[in-house]
Amino acid sequence: MKKLILSILIMIFSSAQAYTAKDFSHLYEMKDFKRELLQMHFILYRGYVKNANFLLNELDLLAKSGKGKSYEFGALKRRLGWEMDGMRLHELYFSNLGGKGEIVNEKLLYAIEKDFGHMNAWKNDFMDTGKIRGIGWVVLYRDPDSGKLINMWINEHDTGHLAGGDLLIVMDVWEHAYITQFGLDRAKYIEAFFNNINWEEVNERYLRNF
Repeated sequence: MKKLILSILIMIFSSAQAYTAKDFSHLYEMKDFKRELLQMHFILYRGYVKNANFLLNELDLLAKSGKGKSYEFGALKRRLGWEMDGMRLHELYFSNLGGKGEIVNEKLLYAIEKDFGHMNAWKNDFMDTGKIRGIGWVVLYRDPDSGKLINMWINEHDTGHLAGGDLLIVMDVWEHAYITQFGLDRAKYIEAFFNNINWEEVNERYLRNF
């Protein structure tokens, strides 16, 4: 009886969701992006949240059941980073959208010009990175050690990150982010992304760990 009660308690606490999908419906008012594209993207994002919670719960159950050395535990643990990074990158991506596309902070502008020469040089580098063949993400990182700003290509969700880096701007270049509206014209999508960057959010990220 005690074992049954313990098992039930483990299931109850393990099934508690660690993460809740955030509401980004305010982006429906954003220019350049159709509502249907955003609706689909939000559904996909919620899937990552659901899968991240599922994996965390399953791993917790396996660990508490003494199956931490099992093949299943190892397989799920390897998958966890992919799902959680998919969740978090989408949250950062949606959060840095919905603005007017104009940089407003002098400190951030100075940092970009210091590391890239001028604003357009950074923009061109970021856009060219986004046009690399394949699926992935483009992230403007700040190296916390040197303060240097670097545009990085993230393959999949969990490969190519700058370890310990501060993520300042995140752009999704998986096909689901643009193909239903922009077709294969990724350059047009990237331009739309730049027109809607929320620089206030980017500035907050920059100053957060300044």
